[in-house]
Amino acid sequence: MYAVMGITGKVGGAVASTLLAKGEKVRGIVRNPEKAAEWQKQGVELFKADYDDVDALTAAFTGVAGAFVMVPPNFAPTPGFAETKATLKVLREALSRALPSKAVYLSSIGAEQASGLGLITSSHLLEETLGDLPISHAFLRAAWFIENSAGDVASARDEGKILFQLHPLDRKFPLVATEDIGKVGAETITQSWTGIRHIEVAGPEGYSPLDIAEAFADAVGHPVEAIAVPRAEWETLWVSQGMPEGRTAPRAEMVDGFNSTWIHFGVPGTEHVDGVTPLHEVITQLVTRG
Repeated sequence: MYAVMGITGKVGGAVASTLLAKGEKVRGIVRNPEKAAEWQKQGVELFKADYDDVDALTAAFTGVAGAFVMVPPNFAPTPGFAETKATLKVLREALSRALPSKAVYLSSIGAEQASGLGLITSSHLLEETLGDLPISHAFLRAAWFIENSAGDVASARDEGKILFQLHPLDRKFPLVATEDIGKVGAETITQSWTGIRHIEVAGPEGYSPLDIAEAFADAVGHPVEAIAVPRAEWETLWVSQGMPEGRTAPRAEMVDGFNSTWIHFGVPGTEHVDGVTPLHEVITQLVTRG
């Protein structure tokens, strides 16, 4: 039995589905079992546990061969990442009580850096807070999710343009499909190892904003222009899209880190896995669903 957090999301769901396909038993840790009813029909044991409930999480992590652990994404954190730190405190206590033999974590490209990460600081904190527990660890340092482009479906389809903060438009950035992250997570959690592993999870190749626009053009059936948004206009754009005023700095710092290559792959001492899902396949799925 493997405990999986986030099964109602893309990465956790891919971990769970891959494990089920391998014939493994899955315990889905969910906050709302009703939203996971389809997983229960597939044989997943649902276990209700909120991120702030240390007793419920302890029980969920107890008696399993391994756990897939992640913290909920927060795209507009308060200063100091208070929410992430509170969640990690609870997770650390629950894991230290349950002590599964191994855990696989959703981390991020760049998490080895102590500064200049913006939103990815949450992954650095995860590795720093949980990595010294007396169990075997594997941190999946995933590339930029291709599925982050879901928010561009409407503008690509209706206006024939996509606004990018990743610069320059022709640079290849490390991107990956969430399906591939989940598959690597499932493969890793069924392996045996001791100590700490850091695994870079990339796509089959790098992709540029121009590549993304081209993939959207193919999917929507008309040209799509890639437009580089000047750095000085990012905050205004994000606030207009719904981000709280005064909370955009971590997002900007993260994008700056990608644009400057401060956030990168090829870190010494890491393993590296390339996924197989191409950009066009994911973009086509996003357009079809959107």
